[in-house]
Amino acid sequence: MPGFPKPLAMICLSALAACVDPEASPDTGAADYAAYCAACHGTTGSGDGEAAAGLSRKPADLTTLSAKNGGEFPTTRVMAQIWGYAGAKGRGVMPDFGPLLQGELVPYDGGDGIETPTPIRLVLLAEYLKTLQPQ
Repeated sequence: MPGFPKPLAMICLSALAACVDPEASPDTGAADYAAYCAACHGTTGSGDGEAAAGLSRKPADLTTLSAKNGGEFPTTRVMAQIWGYAGAKGRGVMPDFGPLLQGELVPYDGGDGIETPTPIRLVLLAEYLKTLQPQ
């Protein structure tokens, strides 16, 4: 993992993997955020998590996603980044979100009027990230 000392990366990834039960049915994305994102992005999403200090690049401040997108939360773009469709798969330090991409699919309209089958846990995580945006 570039930018992450190897022992620290292994500890963080092991800890993250142990926290997630892929068979669980989360009622919100908060649990998945805590398991997959908070170590780097922090509990508030501002990029100040405990593991952030060991990274060569500061994690994104997730609380500014709406502000940087004209006041609208870029849900589809956020889900694409998490899923790995944003072209960064394998080049950053983001964990493997495989368990979030398996399981139940729900119809999701990303704003283009087309409902696409989308993993429910991915949708729930994106919905949770919306709650981190300042009002």
